[in-house]
Amino acid sequence: MQDFETWGTLEDWLPITASRNAKWWYSTFHIVTAMVGAGVLALPYTMSELGWGTGVTVLTISWIITLYTLWQMVEMHEMLPGRRFDRYHELGQYAFGEKLGLYVVVPQQLIVEVGINIVYMITGGTSLKKFHNTVCDNCKNIKLTYFILIYASVHFVLSHLPSFNSIYGLSLAASVMSFSYSTIAWVATVHKGVQDNVQYDFRDKTTSGTIFDFFSALGSVAFAYAGHNVVLEIQATMPSTSERPSKAPMWRGVIIAYIIVALCYFPVAIIGYWMFGNMVGENILISLEKPKWLIAMANMFVVVHVIGGYQLYAMPVFDMIETMMVRNMNFQPSKMLRFVVRNVYVGLHCSRYNINDFDMYWRIEENH
Repeated sequence: MQDFETWGTLEDWLPITASRNAKWWYSTFHIVTAMVGAGVLALPYTMSELGWGTGVTVLTISWIITLYTLWQMVEMHEMLPGRRFDRYHELGQYAFGEKLGLYVVVPQQLIVEVGINIVYMITGGTSLKKFHNTVCDNCKNIKLTYFILIYASVHFVLSHLPSFNSIYGLSLAASVMSFSYSTIAWVATVHKGVQDNVQYDFRDKTTSGTIFDFFSALGSVAFAYAGHNVVLEIQATMPSTSERPSKAPMWRGVIIAYIIVALCYFPVAIIGYWMFGNMVGENILISLEKPKWLIAMANMFVVVHVIGGYQLYAMPVFDMIETMMVRNMNFQPSKMLRFVVRNVYVGLHCSRYNINDFDMYWRIEENH
């Protein structure tokens, strides 16, 4: 077993702090990957629930507010001289106290990160299935379960990348895919043109339905600007000195990332709603239908994106579990410990119980 004599300190072994040589553009890749998910394809539908004025206003205000709150977190990373808040829960402990900070922050952070990992596991399998069905519409139908297992098999390999910095290549690929399928969505929509008898009034004609749609859309927009819960962990991978603190390169990366986010979100939301009005599908690709090769390509781009996104959100969870195993359960930091922890984590996400539950959900959705 390799111990602290081999690794130095626990911080030198843990995935968040093992490597602190990230470049500023790494943060751009990571933030775009964390924020621009497949949910961008649902923004035209969200616009149909809000209407023109409210929809554009909510998207814009959310972009500004979340950029401001992200700037605050970047500033707080090193707000105390000589100390870095490398993890979200460390900032929570400083704000609320050692124990209360853990109780307040860790459960919420785990709910978000583990929840996103489960959703990405299902999204990856579903997009693989859609890709298969699109390119081979005469082939025998294959259960979603098998596509999820194919997607999961990738993570049984990638989850053994040792540190947050080691996944920057995945984040680069994922962010390129995010921008690509967003661009495909709005360019293909422009090519299809404004539909006949397009209408821009609210989808639901009842007052109660309109109110429900409004709040549902607000939630969708709020979740569209995600990623704040991994910002401190991203910044922790950057070098920092008293002369050049990490916030300078981090903020540069954030600005570029938010410009890319705007280029993904606003064209898809506005053009999608403009062309289809309140008849737009919950996923803009559903409304497009053709050409098939373009829809297939977009679905494969989604698969690549959620591969990178899964690893991005899993890395802080790995860090928490491995910290607990070493500090609280007296395991030695080793490759074997990491091998077991990460394989079990991925395995639980594609377990028969989870797959059957979500398989039933997706079959119900596909029948609607």
